[in-house]
Amino acid sequence: MNIEELREYCLSKKEVTECLPFDDITLVFKVMDKVFALIKLDCELNITLKSNPDKAIELRESYNCIKPAFHMNKMHWNTILIDSSISTNLIYELIDDSYNLVVDKLTKKQKKNLLKL
Repeated sequence: MNIEELREYCLSKKEVTECLPFDDITLVFKVMDKVFALIKLDCELNITLKSNPDKAIELRESYNCIKPAFHMNKMHWNTILIDSSISTNLIYELIDDSYNLVVDKLTKKQKKNLLKL
């Protein structure tokens, strides 16, 4: 898996935008202006994703390539080093989970607008 595959998958989600709001090396993906994924451009390929707190711990215990996210709430965010120890399907599943967790927290009006699109 490479950065373009990650980027394309994130952008394939409904109403997702990408930006560089923090610096020129942290690519951020948002749904309805809420962050669900971050990719650092200056290091080994990794992606930071939101996760259910219990699942976040379970993932860290199960995979050496998954760590608590730096500069994020460690209860809810993991950073996944993209290497051969984790399947592409699992990475896509974790991106989906992150996106869905953020969508679930949107206001009723935002959800309604998202469903219309």
